[in-house]
Amino acid sequence: MHKCLLLCFVPFIFLQGLAQDKKGFVERIDPALDALVDSNAQVEIIARGFIWSEGPQWLPRQKKLLFSDVPANKIYQWTEKEGQSVYLQPSGYTGTVPRGGELGSNGLIISKKGELIICQDGDRRIARMKAGLDTPRPVFVTLTDNFKGKKFNSPNDMAFDKEGNLLFTDPPYGLEKNMDDPLKELPYQGVFKLKKSGELVLLTDTITRPNGIAVTADGKTLLVANSDPAKPYWYAFDLVGDRLLHGRIFYDASAAAALAPGMPDGMKLDSKGNLFATGPGGVWIFSKAGRLLGKIRFDGLTSNCALTEDEKTLFITADMYVLRVRLRR
Repeated sequence: MHKCLLLCFVPFIFLQGLAQDKKGFVERIDPALDALVDSNAQVEIIARGFIWSEGPQWLPRQKKLLFSDVPANKIYQWTEKEGQSVYLQPSGYTGTVPRGGELGSNGLIISKKGELIICQDGDRRIARMKAGLDTPRPVFVTLTDNFKGKKFNSPNDMAFDKEGNLLFTDPPYGLEKNMDDPLKELPYQGVFKLKKSGELVLLTDTITRPNGIAVTADGKTLLVANSDPAKPYWYAFDLVGDRLLHGRIFYDASAAAALAPGMPDGMKLDSKGNLFATGPGGVWIFSKAGRLLGKIRFDGLTSNCALTEDEKTLFITADMYVLRVRLRR
């Protein structure tokens, strides 16, 4: 997600006291939330001091959280015992020409082979780290960096489907001048599917600012967050082969976006199909049927989230912080 764009739409009340730690709490909208989030759940700050944290990814074997600091061009790691430290640098821009903007890694994901796959904003590609998770090195293999000869804008977030194909979004936020950047080659912001065969398919070019992405466990539904202040929606599509059908608004966050900071952004589905989606004011929690159950409210911008393997803990990247919510004991 693009931090500077978001801040332009944050009411003044949320800009006061930026030097102080933010506060968070769980807002219960539907009693069904009790099955997902313990009534005593607390929002904890576990790491801080970043420019714009993003792309959290939990590593079950290592009991470690990885996450990006996009403008800093770094991936950090966090463990309960050792706290935060730099995991990989550079993470998203490997060029030699100095540049600004959101140049580092963004979304992170682990393949079935245990490889770290990275959305690299600065290099405008999806890449694989050519090293083991326990021995990170800034050496990368390009998986895809263009569509029909035109370079991507800046791949932002991704998700695997049940067949192992990689679906990802490509908004303009990693370009230094965003939509007006002279290096922008594609005339749209796409959602793509990188098939296991290596074939690249454009799923849609109609979403104005595609950002967070998730695929349901049965592979039948694709969810895409749109971080456009004019259309702050979560979209849903029927995923049929290489086509998206029956596109619809899963949830319209326009009213909330007028009152709280943030846009629809990164999201994760749990094993039962419940959706944890960062958006205006924090993390929105939806049932499998699409009913809003509650929110993890945070007085600041949130960008993405990740669940542990037992789904008892949710990690949230939120501006200069990383948060933890123990959902169930």
